[in-house]
Amino acid sequence: MLQSLELGALEKYNPAAVESSWYEWWVQEGFFKPELTADGKIKPEGQFVITLPPPNVTGSLHIGHALTAAIQDTLVRWYRMLGKTVLYLPGFDHAGIATQTVVERRLAQDKGLTRHDLGRAKFLEAVWEWKEKYHATIKNQLKRLGSSLDWSREAFTMSPQLSRAVEETFIRLHEEGLIYRSTRLVNWCCNLNTALSNEEVDHEEIKGRTYKKVPGYEQPVEFGVLTSFAYEIPDTGERIIIATTRPETMLGDTGIAVHPDDRRYQHLIGKTAIHPFIEGRKLPIVADATLVDMEFGTGAVKLTPAHDENDYEAGLRHNLEFINILNDDGTLNEHAGPWKGQKRFDARKDVVEKLKEKGLYVEKHDHEMTLRICSRSKDVIEPLLKPQWYVNMKDMAAGAYNAVETGELVINPELSSLEFKRWMQNIRDWCISRQLWWGHQAPVYYIKIVGEAQSVWVSPRSR
Repeated sequence: MLQSLELGALEKYNPAAVESSWYEWWVQEGFFKPELTADGKIKPEGQFVITLPPPNVTGSLHIGHALTAAIQDTLVRWYRMLGKTVLYLPGFDHAGIATQTVVERRLAQDKGLTRHDLGRAKFLEAVWEWKEKYHATIKNQLKRLGSSLDWSREAFTMSPQLSRAVEETFIRLHEEGLIYRSTRLVNWCCNLNTALSNEEVDHEEIKGRTYKKVPGYEQPVEFGVLTSFAYEIPDTGERIIIATTRPETMLGDTGIAVHPDDRRYQHLIGKTAIHPFIEGRKLPIVADATLVDMEFGTGAVKLTPAHDENDYEAGLRHNLEFINILNDDGTLNEHAGPWKGQKRFDARKDVVEKLKEKGLYVEKHDHEMTLRICSRSKDVIEPLLKPQWYVNMKDMAAGAYNAVETGELVINPELSSLEFKRWMQNIRDWCISRQLWWGHQAPVYYIKIVGEAQSVWVSPRSR
């Protein structure tokens, strides 16, 4: 009899109704707010504060978010039981690249439109509509999980308060010289038309000849091959053979490097090769022990300083010309001669064919390589020479390193502490420029005074 009563009671239990009413009561009663002493101070038992890693408003939460929230909420509730002053802080991330990408994709699928068809103002309206929908969805999911977040402190990274904080931070760092503008190679996504940080770039290992689908191309593009071709040395009858995985970049070549100890090429150092397609372009042959490995390939390396990180450094060392051959959308510009307006990977095939016609093509064979891929659009990243805004990280990294070294900041486990210090010791300045419509705008203005040669960037406060 008892067993049948228990089963009957269970059949009438409605978890959705019960759980939702309990959660709202918890919030109304303020159970999730930090509990302070009567005089408004931290309780003698101490404090515990943890921030919910702000979910991107790109869509619904997945099982990984649920796992993180469950683990955090368990810790939060445990420390409340210990009598501590506890804050579990909620927030949401506008996720500039991710959200703009997903809204653009939806526009293309549903209406066959691009953001340029809508214009900036209308496109941002569409993004805000998306944000409101998924912000509400994510918030409801967190509540359904029972996460004991203090919703009175909820934040969004594009809210007026946080936007003002971002603006003020930029201005202060700019005034202190920690934010600066510099022209150097960046990770450029031709599909999204924006620069990316290293963290937004995936690395894909290619073992040999591989055909890969690339956004903007109907046919798969060939990767994982090394193409060899020759440059002619005028008035000598000699040729120098180089090899590349990116034949189209030869349109931006401005030099050739050999090892100073390589007897095969010592007599050519100081001479110039001629470009077969760009009239008047001469390529000085330079000695560079840093870049060139005599044992790899032919021992001669083409130099494209505006489209390769290693070549960039070599270009600085040898005072070579930096010629950018790409438009932002991945088509070739006026510096590419007859290939102007052609897509970069279409030009790749065409350049090889033209090298064959001129008798300069040597061979092509499989080659293991690493492709850098945009984590959002899956486009192949191009190193592109552009003026961008950077944060000087060296002093800040040194301060963070010293905090861990002295024990002021403790990282557990110790293995993670060692990894943190390794990162701080090998820090690079951070490119913070993004060419997006959705997100924070840099509070800077370019001033050019009529009649004066000098111009300046300023970061005034607008409020």
